Amino acid sequence: MKLLKDILFGVGLRAVSGSTHLPVAQVCFDSREIGQDAVFVAIKGTLANGHDHIANALASGAIAVVCEDMPEHLEDQVTYVQVDRGQSALAIMASNFYDSPSKNLKLVGVTGTNGKTTVSSLLYQLFKKAGYKVGLLSTIKIMVGDKAYPATHTTPDAITINKHLKLMNEAGVEFCFMEASSHGIHQRRTEGLTFAGAIFTNLSHDHLDYHKTFADYRDAKKMLFDQLPKQAFALTNIDDKNGLVMVQNTKARKFTYALKNYADYRAQILEGQFDGQLLKVNENELWTKLIGHFNAYNVLAIYATAHLLGLETLETLRLLSELETVDGRFQYYVSKDNITAIVDYAHTPDALKNVLDTIGTLRTGNENVITVVGCGGDRDSSKRPVMGKIAAEMSSKVIFTSDNPRTESPSKIIEEINAGVGPQDQRKVLAIENRLQAIRTACQMAAPNDIILVAGKGHETYQETNGVREDFDDYKIVTEQLRQLEK
Repeated sequence: MKLLKDILFGVGLRAVSGSTHLPVAQVCFDSREIGQDAVFVAIKGTLANGHDHIANALASGAIAVVCEDMPEHLEDQVTYVQVDRGQSALAIMASNFYDSPSKNLKLVGVTGTNGKTTVSSLLYQLFKKAGYKVGLLSTIKIMVGDKAYPATHTTPDAITINKHLKLMNEAGVEFCFMEASSHGIHQRRTEGLTFAGAIFTNLSHDHLDYHKTFADYRDAKKMLFDQLPKQAFALTNIDDKNGLVMVQNTKARKFTYALKNYADYRAQILEGQFDGQLLKVNENELWTKLIGHFNAYNVLAIYATAHLLGLETLETLRLLSELETVDGRFQYYVSKDNITAIVDYAHTPDALKNVLDTIGTLRTGNENVITVVGCGGDRDSSKRPVMGKIAAEMSSKVIFTSDNPRTESPSKIIEEINAGVGPQDQRKVLAIENRLQAIRTACQMAAPNDIILVAGKGHETYQETNGVREDFDDYKIVTEQLRQLEK
């Protein structure tokens, strides 16, 4: 076991009561998971305050407490450590407890509104195909080499991150690719980690329920680049107006990528169809199975990152051409009646527009585009009418339905989505609260050659209502519905 004083190394301490020469078996911020000889870190969260649970932690076996506010009564035989920010302390302590595992591999963080999962997951795939042992921390799953672990957050808590990075060290992992969400960065979950590089994909409307302003949201993303060491690389999309903002204060080596502007890494779309697209990447042509201009950016970011991490150019291009799309990201199925169903995670206005734009470029004639979309409950409500407007304007028919309503009324969410639809597009709109029925209706409405887009949930295999998750897989359901109609 490590001593508390070693686990606290690098944490800014305001006050200490008691001995720090204590052997510690566990670092924990959830009092329900405390075991014997644990140190409990009291975090002030958005929904709960860990300071309210110090007594429970001590009753369960904690021998030390790290907190921002000292309790009025200090128990004998318990060490109390006061810090300025509990979230930062937890991240640094987690890294120390697990022997600073990020220093023993090349860790690359991926941040941005859209594209994080695709870029990180496909980098994992590419480096694995290149023969390396690779790790992944993503929305979809955590991978330690070939072993998968379930993911509960886009960016896990600091203890989970460092625990799995330690497992990667033990498995001989050389590279790890990690999604870094604005929540995770703002809550200091990535503090104490040593990054070999970071990638910025893009920035658009999302999470304003949490960050309140777009500037706050942008600056949370920027923190990842501000903390990079000088030997790391900072790769940014300069076609996005915030691309250069991200790297303006970084100490890392700066590199740019773009489709529209001059950059270190450039791509041009030469040809596109449903089974892939032909790109010119710098001076080389590349066929990729990932389609759409948003995926051209993703492919370019992956190419640039592979180059910056030392992979040979022709080998990288070959491996890129073999990569398959990530589950729930423009994942498509073509029925025997030639109806194309596309399932995509698009849950922001920009992502929805990107997918519908791509569908528009791939249409060959008079196909109808039938869009099924909803918005999650207890999340940024200001984007709902914007998404409704985009869906109605860019589709032949649109069905507004439930996403994950959580604790909100599905009918109220649908009303807010529909509020953005102009009078000229109202005739296109159906509201079907039950998501299964909405997808079934879209399939029944579709004629041969039509295109169905089911947006919002992508890879998720559940629907959450009032704290209860029930099995629900958009891709499985839409393919089943279309197969039933083929009979």
